[in-house]
Amino acid sequence: MHYLLLYDVIPDYAIHRVPFRKAHFDYAAPYVTRGELVLGGALADPVDGAVLLFQGPSAAVAQQFAKADPYVLNGLVTRWQVREWTTVVGPGAAVKVTLP
Repeated sequence: MHYLLLYDVIPDYAIHRVPFRKAHFDYAAPYVTRGELVLGGALADPVDGAVLLFQGPSAAVAQQFAKADPYVLNGLVTRWQVREWTTVVGPGAAVKVTLP
């Protein structure tokens, strides 16, 4: 299954994240290597949030990630939530559907 980790962030997040960016990427690297973190990045125009796509058997990995993410621990993220995402189209879709 796929899970979206949604971050709400502080004003001027793009500026304030700079000192923590390397730590955030270093923290994310093992999740990427294990295939759990598929994609991630900040929303643009305006930069007022971020979305990270996880895959696995449950939401636990995405929740674990958020709880110890340097961006969360250093107050850049004001709120986070994990949402299950039922993917049905595309090569990595969790639930395959037959397209017309």
